[in-house]
Amino acid sequence: MESRISLRCRECGRLFEPIALHVCDFCFGPLEVAYDYDAISETISRSSIEAGPRSMWRYHELLPVGNGEAITLGAGFTPLVKADRLGAVLGLKNLWVKNDTANPTGSFKDRVVSVALTKARQLGFTVAACASTGNLANSVAAHAARAGMDSIVLIPSNLEAAKIMMTAVYGGTVVAVEGTYDDVNRLCAELTSEHPSWAFVNVNVRSYYAEGSKTLAFETAEQLGWQAPDHVVVPIASGSQLTKIKKGFDELVKVGLIDSADVRISGAQAAGCSPVATAFAEGTDDIRPVKPDTIAKSLAIGNPADGYYALKVIEQSGGGCAAVTDAEILDGISLLARTEGIFAETAGGVTIASLKKLVENGTIIPDERVVVMVTGHGLKTVEALSGTVGPTVTIKPTLAAFDEALAGRSLSPNQEIS
Repeated sequence: MESRISLRCRECGRLFEPIALHVCDFCFGPLEVAYDYDAISETISRSSIEAGPRSMWRYHELLPVGNGEAITLGAGFTPLVKADRLGAVLGLKNLWVKNDTANPTGSFKDRVVSVALTKARQLGFTVAACASTGNLANSVAAHAARAGMDSIVLIPSNLEAAKIMMTAVYGGTVVAVEGTYDDVNRLCAELTSEHPSWAFVNVNVRSYYAEGSKTLAFETAEQLGWQAPDHVVVPIASGSQLTKIKKGFDELVKVGLIDSADVRISGAQAAGCSPVATAFAEGTDDIRPVKPDTIAKSLAIGNPADGYYALKVIEQSGGGCAAVTDAEILDGISLLARTEGIFAETAGGVTIASLKKLVENGTIIPDERVVVMVTGHGLKTVEALSGTVGPTVTIKPTLAAFDEALAGRSLSPNQEIS
């Protein structure tokens, strides 16, 4: 399998051996994994995939790690939910939610970390590290514990309490940095050169790490009966997830698993950190860095590494990109929860609120088969909901008090959602 992959510069196209390298040494462009699709197509099939584990590793032939033992907590093959009630509210006839809140540490980051640490171990690394807005820290610490590796994660000091605790409980080293994620990321870039034996999953092994996001596309197509959807809505932080979802659909065509990857892809950002959405609205390729100011901390990357490439995917696919306020984010969390029973973190609120906005401005067509990516669990960001939800009523422990409190209140399960 190893001979089936190489690293290729996304700018100049030069090829490199599959080592711990993420930047082209000729033009400094980012590297991504390239595959021998002809060779893969000779051995992969729908039936071979369907006979595999009910996890992201059923697609191992399209991942850059060969046939070695995976470091996994069982991520992937999460539910694809037919969201009829949410669709009815938004005026969409064929809406689906890819529910990645069901992953082991509660976010899609389990996909990318499983690939990154599996490759890191193959390359001889013994320490797992990262810069994170929270979800990645959770996943790196958990997977490192599973693999018996040391972990060192760096996070902004103002991160949500649940995400800090979810990282620390696994026993690794957690370093809180006074600054934004972009400050943390710059520090990690410096540390990578100081500690070459550490695998920084989103720095020196980033090329492999990013490939894990493709499994969202693989699963979506398989769960739709081996067909690509018409439109996908993806939250944007670094922009990598969006670009790799596009790559995933394209790869399924290249190896003969689906007939077409004509998918429109739209992005979702918080208004308080929306460099990609701003560039899209202004019709420019210039992704201008911003200082994040939003409750959606997991998307608060003011200088997105893959922002330009995400913007190109959006434009070339005929999608759109929305930015939503903090109030709209909270409304999005609530709307998804009360229509489909899925509790998403603030990033999910961004995606649902952006979905609503993209429908309203005509970017998403009512008859399209739309898949929206919900990438993290709401228990990670409960602070954001403080003061907005709570008991419907508080009563004394008597039947009379109960009857009085609920008098005239409809409890019909079929009541219309507004």
